[in-house]
Amino acid sequence: MQLDAVTKMTKGIKAAVTTLNPHEVRFLVGQYYAIQEYRKSSNNQVRALDQAHQPKEVLNWLAGNMDMLENQIKGALAVYSKSTIIGKWAESICGIGPVISAGLQAHIDIEKAPTVGHIWSFAGLDPNMKWEKGQKRPYNADLKMLCWKIGESFVKVSGNVNDIYGQVWLQRKELEWSRNKVGAFALQAREQLEKKNFKKDSDAKLWMAGCISSEALLVYEMTPSENRLGIVKKLAGAPGTGIEMLCPAHIHARAKRYAVKLFLSHFHHVLYESIKGQAPPKPYILTRPEHVHYLAPPNWPLAVQ
Repeated sequence: MQLDAVTKMTKGIKAAVTTLNPHEVRFLVGQYYAIQEYRKSSNNQVRALDQAHQPKEVLNWLAGNMDMLENQIKGALAVYSKSTIIGKWAESICGIGPVISAGLQAHIDIEKAPTVGHIWSFAGLDPNMKWEKGQKRPYNADLKMLCWKIGESFVKVSGNVNDIYGQVWLQRKELEWSRNKVGAFALQAREQLEKKNFKKDSDAKLWMAGCISSEALLVYEMTPSENRLGIVKKLAGAPGTGIEMLCPAHIHARAKRYAVKLFLSHFHHVLYESIKGQAPPKPYILTRPEHVHYLAPPNWPLAVQ
């Protein structure tokens, strides 16, 4: 059986990438992630066959070609990303590669986003966003998924010496957890219980229903994370006898969303300034007297000089 390899992308094709329109770039980014999943699935099948001592030549060929396609698309998107100032800045951030950078550029039109709030809404990062059944979803699902990947990337690089936003995530997670422990999110916990159909004995429901006392919480915190499997059910008391809290996974997600929104505010600032030649309007919250703290975009403008 003759199984030919995928044709590699030529320099001419890579050069043409800079002429792609946003729709075409979004398509390439989507294909990249789809092929990545196919490649992972193929590799899993190869490992399974290897363990069973079964022939795996064809699946090896498939996995190899998927890997090549994945890298070829990534290389093309790298050319696209680095052809712009915003792309160069984005890739200067630890955890942001060419695929995410190109995807953000293809999704975000600065003419439609005079403030970062427009981007947050378009990406579905407003936790209070609601829409009725039958109504059009008020955010872009692909951009929301891209932002989820950004958050996951920041978590992964949080131990890197060059990391910025992973540290933001860690600090925010600690702050959110300290507030959670004293019942600051009790109202949100009740709302979650009303909105979602949790299993009766799920860990999330036990946290939110106030089944964890201060004493039980202390035991939970002193237990190493690798030993916490099943511990919540052992520590739980009757509903209402403890503190109404959001579950740890919810706090983890809240902190990630905070880090991603900060990164997007910096992305918007750099994009706006690189195109308009001036700094963007301040987000509404920074115009209020009680919110005057401002964190400038890292690596800007030094990253593009």
